Amino acid sequence: MATWRGGDPATIQANLDEIRARESSGPPEGVPSTALTVLQSEDEVIFIALFETEEDLRQGDATLNEMNPPGGGMGERTVAFYDVPIKFETQRA
Repeated sequence: MATWRGGDPATIQANLDEIRARESSGPPEGVPSTALTVLQSEDEVIFIALFETEEDLRQGDATLNEMNPPGGGMGERTVAFYDVPIKFETQRA
């Protein structure tokens, strides 16, 4: 999970728009995530990426650490790692 705080709202929105536009092509090369959820409030954006294995997580983290957000202005980034002991999804008819 990566949390961005204190960024420029226009820059954040531009980055979210770019990610949304690339959604169908999957995650960036070198980031073997299986899912991405983005949560947004007025003052922060949280990216939750899921990985099949710890090795995939470490690879994805290393790749993302090498990337710079386009144009800067995203604010301060903090990263935390969590296990997922429960995950379920519902299907709506």
